[in-house]
Amino acid sequence: MVHSHRDVQGGAARAAVFGVSDGLVSNVALIIGIAGASTDGSLVRLAGISGLLAGAISMAAGEWVSVRAHNELVERELDIERRSLAENPEAETRELAAIYRERGLAAEHADQVAEGIMADPKVALDVHAREELGVDPDGIGSPLKVAVASFFAFTIGAFIPLVPWLVSEGSKATLASVILGITGAAVVGLLLAVFTERSPVRTAMRQVLVAAIACAATYLIGNALGVSVG
Repeated sequence: MVHSHRDVQGGAARAAVFGVSDGLVSNVALIIGIAGASTDGSLVRLAGISGLLAGAISMAAGEWVSVRAHNELVERELDIERRSLAENPEAETRELAAIYRERGLAAEHADQVAEGIMADPKVALDVHAREELGVDPDGIGSPLKVAVASFFAFTIGAFIPLVPWLVSEGSKATLASVILGITGAAVVGLLLAVFTERSPVRTAMRQVLVAAIACAATYLIGNALGVSVG
């Protein structure tokens, strides 16, 4: 039976998953930390909304810069490889044949495969990029797509624990934020398990543990420091 693979190189799916997770954990921790210091609704809402906006923009900008820099590095290496293939085809053929010999092919067969690949410049660049650089020339991610996915994913995750404070405040809103944060973390864990085909229980518990530790730590710090609202 022929199996299929997901596209894991583009970066948008990764940015979306981690964006939701980061937005959820960071903002629920921020909200609970502020609530630990003061349950004044306006203060917690301000902190939550500020955390949402700052985090979403920061995540999007960081992803854009990261993917753009990575793409520029890959393009530079591809240009070097492209020039080498044009100027030193014999050396590149020997290099490719050596790679296949190291992987167990007989010397004669490795030479034949390398020569066949080098007969087509586009195929040669594609194979050399995969074998030497470990990249797919056609699988380079879009910085804009990754940045947008990260922005909206973080916003969604960060908005979840903020919801109770839009309609309530005090201990009820604090408890509701914790419940939503833990539940959201479990859902993210289950989605990750589906995406990675790992244990749903283990992955969900890992996400819940991270969120719970973050909430506990920031609440205790906020409670210890406290604030006075006039």
